[in-house]
Amino acid sequence: MTPSVQQMLHSFDLLPEADKRELALEILRRTLSLDLPPPSDEELVLNAEALFLELDRREAHDEQS
Repeated sequence: MTPSVQQMLHSFDLLPEADKRELALEILRRTLSLDLPPPSDEELVLNAEALFLELDRREAHDEQS
């Protein structure tokens, strides 16, 4: 990941939830016109793992609250 992409993601993380949703929807709209190859099996597995780890982290945090 390039430094500029990392900076954009960091800026995204700092946004209020409503702005995050608005930005995510706009990015999705704009990517519909891109000719992107389908993700590889490895990419899908890595992203699924990251998603499940984040869900586990949130559940653990919610249980502590």
